[in-house]
Amino acid sequence: MNWALFGASTIASQYMISAIRANAGQVSWVVSGSRDRAERYARDNGIARGTSEMEEALNDPSVDAVYISSTNEKHKDQALAAIAAGKHVLCEKPLAMTLSDAARMVAAAREKGVTLMVNHHLRCAGSHRAIRKLIAEGAIGALRSVRVFHAVHLPEHLRGWRLDNPGAGGGVVLDMTVHDTDTVRFLLGEDPVSVTAETDATGMGAGVEDSAMSVWRMQSGTMVFSHVSFNHPFGTTGVEIHGSDGAIFAPGVISQDPKGEVWLTTSEGRREITFDRGNLYDSVLVEFGKAVRGEAHSGATGLDGVKSLAVALAVREAARTGQRQPLQFEEIA
Repeated sequence: MNWALFGASTIASQYMISAIRANAGQVSWVVSGSRDRAERYARDNGIARGTSEMEEALNDPSVDAVYISSTNEKHKDQALAAIAAGKHVLCEKPLAMTLSDAARMVAAAREKGVTLMVNHHLRCAGSHRAIRKLIAEGAIGALRSVRVFHAVHLPEHLRGWRLDNPGAGGGVVLDMTVHDTDTVRFLLGEDPVSVTAETDATGMGAGVEDSAMSVWRMQSGTMVFSHVSFNHPFGTTGVEIHGSDGAIFAPGVISQDPKGEVWLTTSEGRREITFDRGNLYDSVLVEFGKAVRGEAHSGATGLDGVKSLAVALAVREAARTGQRQPLQFEEIA
């Protein structure tokens, strides 16, 4: 597959370009708001062409797919343009800034007959796939609760708009709660029906929240607690899932790399669960390729992206109003 990148981003240079090439693909264009930046990024990453005009890339008939990793407010327009040009799209989260825009993107891809997927990479980690399998097999019995801890320190090179630009989609909720949502939905195979939340600005940035705690009620009645933050310099990540017959403890598994551990504890004792430690983004591209070919896959669809955005927006609204926010996904579907 031949790709154009929309966004001269860190995630593309650190992870996605190599993943595309590892899956027998090539990157022939990078589009940035600045032509100079695009051309410099292209030279640094071995990409043939850089431009500030996305139409140049979209008019290239050799381009099959577009990877969007620009700032959040640009996702909708860039994805709709790529879809209209008949290109498949892999978009960074959140899919859009509003539910109506996200739903419009999904509908446009469906009507055009192209693939739209969201780069929720955690569901492609071997650790989370192993956890999902344990739950599905009944290893811990009836589910009782889930705890996701994702409160860490935002690296220096990723700061900027995430900390001071609400118009660009800044704030920890749109950046991290969406990942927690997709991960929990993937692990449990069900959706939240309501959320309550609190957010805080602890001095990391200006104009956006840098920490959030939320509690979700799932369709089955299972309760989920999510803690996300940009401002926990000594924080770690992980997932705990508790059931009637056991528990799963998975420290360190909320990561862009295949890190962490998975432990199963039951009345028979505690044992470590081994899992595939392959590159997460290679797996994202594998699932994307399956979707393009019309094969069964486990990647995050456009609808998955709409649902993770819906929960994140509900978390923000619950924190703003101090009121529980219901979620009705049948209206989104």
